[in-house]
Amino acid sequence: MGKSIHTKEYKVFVERLKKARIEAGLTQVQAAKKLGRPQSHISNVETGQQRVDIVELKRFAKLYGKSIEYFL
Repeated sequence: MGKSIHTKEYKVFVERLKKARIEAGLTQVQAAKKLGRPQSHISNVETGQQRVDIVELKRFAKLYGKSIEYFL
């Protein structure tokens, strides 16, 4: 069994995360600054290279004005 980060479901998740950021009118740099993270972190998350835990998902959801369910 492969790592879950490479599943179709995770790919859909990161696509929704990126779409939500764009819909919120934020660049990766702006989102990173608001989350107190480097831009590379946002890039790594959006390309599936870095996992997102539930605490961070809550922060993304709040920043992007979405419910957690939107991403699932």
